[in-house]
Amino acid sequence: MDTPNLLVDTAYLAPSLYMDFDSPTVSEFAAKYGKGSNDKEVAISLYYAVRDNFWYDPYHVNMSHEALKASSMIERGSGYCVEKANFLATVARACNIPARLGFAIVRNHIGTEKLQQILKSDLFVFHGYTEMFINGQWVKATPAFNKELCDRFNVAPLEFDGETDSVFQEYDTKGNKHMEYLHDYGVFTEVPRELMVEELKKHYPHLFKSTGTNDLGHYFTEGTEGE
Repeated sequence: MDTPNLLVDTAYLAPSLYMDFDSPTVSEFAAKYGKGSNDKEVAISLYYAVRDNFWYDPYHVNMSHEALKASSMIERGSGYCVEKANFLATVARACNIPARLGFAIVRNHIGTEKLQQILKSDLFVFHGYTEMFINGQWVKATPAFNKELCDRFNVAPLEFDGETDSVFQEYDTKGNKHMEYLHDYGVFTEVPRELMVEELKKHYPHLFKSTGTNDLGHYFTEGTEGE
C-alpha cells in the first residue's frame, strides 16, 4: 500500500461515529474488496464494490445516528447518496487511504416523476460524494447509482479511474441533460448531520410536517440524539 502524504490531516484516516470501520462487518468488506498493489487500484476496486453491491434507495432517508453508520448500510444492503459516499470513505480509510466527504445541491433532469412530486422540486439537496487522496491529489468519486439502476434509466454508469474526478454524468446516453451541480457545501471529515438536517428542512419543509405517512416513508426520519 502507498504511504499517505504526511501533509494530509490524520483525521482523514481515523474511524469516527459514522465511519465505523472498526466494525467487523465493515472491516471484512474492506478486506474483501480492497485489493490492489497500490492505493489507486485499491480505491478503484472499492468504488465499484460500493457502487454495485448496494442498491441506491432515495426513498428511505433515516438521519438517526445509528442509521448513518457504515455498518448499518451493510445490514440494509442499500443506501442513498450520503450513505453510499460515507461507506466508500469508510472502507477507503480502512485500507489506509485518506478519505473525506463532499456535499452539493444538484438539479436532476431525469429524476422519477414520483420523487419530484414528493420533493416538489427537481433539486437534490445535500447530495453526497467521496474524495480520496490518491497519488498526491484529492480525487472525487460518486458511488451512488448502481449499474442496474443506471441501465433502467438509460444512463451510463459512472466510472472511476482513480485519477480524475468522477461526478454525476452531465448527459444520459441519448444526449439529454442529466445532472448539474448548483451549490457546493465543501468537504467534511464526517457526515455533518446537523447541517444536513438544517438544509433539508429549509428546502423541503413540507416533508418534515408529516407524521411519518408520507410516500417517502423514513425519508426524513431524524432520530434522536442518543440513538
